Amino acid sequence: MFTDPIHSMETIMSKTQSVLFIDIPVELQEVKSVHSIGGLEFEGDLPAALFHLQLITTDIANWKATSEVVVVFHTNAGHVTLDDAAYNSSRNIATGNPYKKLVADLIDIGVNVELCGATAKVNGWGNADLLPRIKINLDAMARTIQLVQQGFVKITE
Repeated sequence: MFTDPIHSMETIMSKTQSVLFIDIPVELQEVKSVHSIGGLEFEGDLPAALFHLQLITTDIANWKATSEVVVVFHTNAGHVTLDDAAYNSSRNIATGNPYKKLVADLIDIGVNVELCGATAKVNGWGNADLLPRIKINLDAMARTIQLVQQGFVKITE
């Protein structure tokens, strides 16, 4: 089928895989970011916000930068912080929290994961309903303002 050079597999592959050059390289020595996540958008089955957190934490590690990364889940994304039983009850399913390993991995590499206290209150969630090492803040807005005033860059997802 691919007998002539114009239609060879190599030619087809080269047309589908473009070379990527980074025109604006970035390397930071310090990262202070607060990620406000009020809803989930997906890239395939992976919440984009969690993918983006993996991306920036990988960059931070590659740069050997100092960092403080805080993630505040609130509103329609608060359920990401729930343990299996609370997740099942909240989402009316029996599969458990599909994000728990991704969240645990982020915490393991130093990301501070928080749940908005107002979101927890309106949903009837308490500290015992959360995944390990999740902290509850007063509310997402006050916490984000606090961190921005401390020099954190706000990322909204």
